[in-house]
Amino acid sequence: MSAPVLCFADAGEAADVAAFLGRLLHYDKAAAVRLRAEAGGQALAVFGRPPSFEVLAVRTARLLKPYENGIDDVLDVTVSAGELLDAVGSVSPVGSAGEGDPNVVVPGAVTGPPWAGVLPPRGGWEQVPGFPEAEALRGLVQAAVREFRARVEELAPEARTRAGLDALGREIWSREIGGSGVPVRLAHAAASLGFLRGERVDLLVAGVWARLRTPYGAVVVRRGLSGGLGGFGVAPV
Repeated sequence: MSAPVLCFADAGEAADVAAFLGRLLHYDKAAAVRLRAEAGGQALAVFGRPPSFEVLAVRTARLLKPYENGIDDVLDVTVSAGELLDAVGSVSPVGSAGEGDPNVVVPGAVTGPPWAGVLPPRGGWEQVPGFPEAEALRGLVQAAVREFRARVEELAPEARTRAGLDALGREIWSREIGGSGVPVRLAHAAASLGFLRGERVDLLVAGVWARLRTPYGAVVVRRGLSGGLGGFGVAPV
């Protein structure tokens, strides 16, 4: 059976996915991503989990068609982020030396990490009113980064252990954003992954899940759980 082929709407869509994969690989050289595309649909969802943030990151891309060769099934596979980046990186703009081929052969499946088996729901999301705007979130993240660095400088050298730094980071990044019930970690992850640009940002919830959504991607956490994605407890929205 031939490997599924993704046909990106244009080279820009492929470049956005490539940038996302590159950021994931910056945090985890062995990163895996889960790909989902509905049969007959024109959108690809790429899920990843940067380990530094304990969130699920989602980047979508427009497709001309989900597969070649008339395959009817949904695409739902976990693959190596590095192998997918190599494949997506071969997509070139129309008129370039690469002839503008938008097709990408999906790499072979890999054994998925535990997070890949638990994805947020597709529907049932409700917007949380009164969530801070993007500029305020960027300021919040910058202030938290400055605080972290300043407090690290205040530590005695013998106290700058991995456990000590992790505990300090947990204290700062687990603080709640206003009365939203989600941690600063969510905004930090969005900023670090290149999602927190422009002015549009929304917070949505569905059951135990919370999602910070921008036009450039989304980050998702599970609320009020002591394990799994997020790993923190927050008040319900």
